[in-house]
Amino acid sequence: MSTPENERFDPRTAAHIRRRPKSGDEGFPFIPRMLATSFFVGYLPLAPGTWGACLAIVLWLPLYLWASPALCFWATFVAAVVYTVGGTWASSVSEKYWGKDPVIACADETVGQWISLLPVLPGCPWWEILLSLALFRFFDIVKPLGIRAMERLPRGYGMMADDILAGIYSAIIICVLNILV
Repeated sequence: MSTPENERFDPRTAAHIRRRPKSGDEGFPFIPRMLATSFFVGYLPLAPGTWGACLAIVLWLPLYLWASPALCFWATFVAAVVYTVGGTWASSVSEKYWGKDPVIACADETVGQWISLLPVLPGCPWWEILLSLALFRFFDIVKPLGIRAMERLPRGYGMMADDILAGIYSAIIICVLNILV
């Protein structure tokens, strides 16, 4: 049975993962594959970008619950910077195997979500965590205010830059909300 070329590999959906033979990742080095897929959550079905953002929250939550506000902020900031560097490299590598901006490469969503969580510090209401996720996913999906233009950057830079900007916009809104409330 033959399938059209665009159905066999669609980098914008996870459908190609289910149809790809087990040897589809053959030759793709483990470390960049792990980093690009946010520790393999990108392989989860349906909305891998949301899974990448949710992973960021799960990894960040102990800071919110048990760290001081200063430690929470700086640990989140450092994690975002370090993972931006590693994620940009890994995302660039992923394009060689999965095509331009593959949806399962969700390191960019993890970084963007961490940036959006920067103003959500211990002592802030818990619902700001959900708001940061909703705002980040909104900006990431709709891509207003120059976010879409960031995708034009080459390789992993474009993959990461649009989500970084979405995270920055989300963080700004939460900062304004924290000032007003």
